[in-house]
Amino acid sequence: MIFVRSAVLVVLATVVASTSGYAQSVSATPPMGWNSWNHFRDKVDDKTIRATADAMVSSGMRDSGYVYVNIDDTWEGKRDAQGNIQANEKFPNMKGLADYVHSKGLKLGIYSSPGAQTCAHYEGSLNHEEQDARTYAAWGIDYLKYDLCGLRVEMKAAPSPAAAHKMMVDAYIKMRDALKAAGRPIVYSLCQYGNDAVWEWGTSVGGNLWRTTGDITDKYAKMAEIGFSQAGLARFAGPGHWNDPDMLEVGNGGMNIDEYRTHMSLWAILAAPLLAGNDLATMTPETVALLTNRDVIAIDQDKAGKQGDRVWVEGPIEVWVRPLANGSKAVGIFNRHPGPLSPSIDLTRLGIAGKKARNVWQAADVSLSSTYQETIPGHGVIFLRVAK
Repeated sequence: MIFVRSAVLVVLATVVASTSGYAQSVSATPPMGWNSWNHFRDKVDDKTIRATADAMVSSGMRDSGYVYVNIDDTWEGKRDAQGNIQANEKFPNMKGLADYVHSKGLKLGIYSSPGAQTCAHYEGSLNHEEQDARTYAAWGIDYLKYDLCGLRVEMKAAPSPAAAHKMMVDAYIKMRDALKAAGRPIVYSLCQYGNDAVWEWGTSVGGNLWRTTGDITDKYAKMAEIGFSQAGLARFAGPGHWNDPDMLEVGNGGMNIDEYRTHMSLWAILAAPLLAGNDLATMTPETVALLTNRDVIAIDQDKAGKQGDRVWVEGPIEVWVRPLANGSKAVGIFNRHPGPLSPSIDLTRLGIAGKKARNVWQAADVSLSSTYQETIPGHGVIFLRVAK
């Protein structure tokens, strides 16, 4: 459901300045790491998280910038007599797990909901926000994914769309304040599926990132639908606050290598969080190469923090450009057709004719003339870093 925005947005805008410094301190560039849901879902446990942390180090992912190891839903147990959240039997010692992850030079993330229950019907944070935030801080948690899912029942019962919107916003503000009061820097990830144009108010409620869409799946059609729908949202992103088109599916097997290259390239142009969602302990060298491509990561993590946008489209061919800190540009030429195409791209219109460039996936330097023509595989991409 898309809820109608109300005058509350005007009020929220007044608190942006007070939260921006804190936001940038924990997410000056888009967060990079891993999340358990896409591959493990409810099978995640202590052993899985430790093995993932080990694999992030041994594969080179940590040294490439991936630092967050995020536990998604189904870790939650019951509350004790004082109302403090406990982990269930799959996680016998959350503080010990955090210490192990930290010992690897990594950070630990966790999941909750502003409702009474989470999406998977485990214990949510409703009316326990301050307690939960203190618990997370005591455990050594570094990242919270806060999923609207559990609050939807209450929102549907609201007397008006404006009231439902206010309920949602107030819930995110409440946890924001609880996290700040807990005294530990924790990345705050809003997961509410783009409801009510979250990109317009996500910063105001303390979000370091906010989901702009529904859930991704390991299929090209869904990945492309989500990624290419981000056109026009660039002005809402920047250091400390990022549009989040959901996690990566690279390595889960549902797409071919050209489609996964499109996935990585588009997410880098979008300045999107890079949260792998595969089994890191069993991934192939091909998957490691996709996830750790130095040029792709450098574009995603560019310090200027300017999200790219679509600048040209002709049928299934789309050109997206992202401005980078040193005056260079990342240029993605995407073929959304299932078969190969050889479009002729007028580089003069893009302002990059005559420039030197790096073909990111081919790891080759190229000189650009007034036009660019190269065969692009079906669902594939030509990804260029064009010099100033």
